Amino acid sequence: MLVLVTVLAAFGWVFSKEAIASFPPLLFMGIRFFIAGIILVLLGKRFFRGLDKESVKKAVLVGAVGSASMGFWISGLDHSDHLGVGAFIMSLGAILTPIMAKFIFGAKPTRSIWVASCIAMLGLGCLSLSNGLDFELSHLFFLASALSSAFQMNLMSRFTLNIHVLVLSSFQLMVTGAVLLCISFSFETMPETVSLEVIKWLLLSILIATSLRFFLQTYGLSLTPVSHAAILLNLEPVWTAILATFWFSEVMKMNQVLGCSLIFLAMLVSRWRQLIVFIKK
Repeated sequence: MLVLVTVLAAFGWVFSKEAIASFPPLLFMGIRFFIAGIILVLLGKRFFRGLDKESVKKAVLVGAVGSASMGFWISGLDHSDHLGVGAFIMSLGAILTPIMAKFIFGAKPTRSIWVASCIAMLGLGCLSLSNGLDFELSHLFFLASALSSAFQMNLMSRFTLNIHVLVLSSFQLMVTGAVLLCISFSFETMPETVSLEVIKWLLLSILIATSLRFFLQTYGLSLTPVSHAAILLNLEPVWTAILATFWFSEVMKMNQVLGCSLIFLAMLVSRWRQLIVFIKK
């Protein structure tokens, strides 16, 4: 089920790229997340009974931080010609989370995290070595999104949230969507008409890549140890790169293949203990 979740997440990259080809990016993401959040509310409305107000406030804050991550992500997607590369850069959030926790909360990352961060830096360096040392604008957006995502994960780990995971997901989606819609209305030019093609990609993004994905992820996480989930969810950038190759005929240069491979290796190293447990079981 969690492998299917990573496949659906990869399709989310493709659906979003197709939609924003002729639709304002922030408006698309705002609509996608807000409606997807409402759908999750309808699917799990029994979990919304007796909500803790303090937990709801914290969930709203986490969603607000998530809007920064998604805003940077869709901006990176809008400027990117290589979805696979962007997906691997985004996956750095898993490595950045414990490092950020050290500087914000004084946590002590494991040695594997520091080793993984060195490998990841080498990977980023390889990605920038196309014509000299030069990062693409999309890479910077994806890196900013990964940093925002790491900050969001730290907030979630520090908050005591007495609410169901599905409720938390719905709040995050709705708040993120609402914030992005406000920004879109302020800075983007609203389209006079919306084509059926855009509506198709929007519906696929809402129903499959967001609502169904989050629902299955919530259920799947309840059925497997965290160590297994941590490894399986790392597959998202791999599927994204494969889909981008077939869907958009993307071809990675050798430095991009090496950079993405190093980043994927860094992800596995950062989860070394979970990986050992996963292999043994």
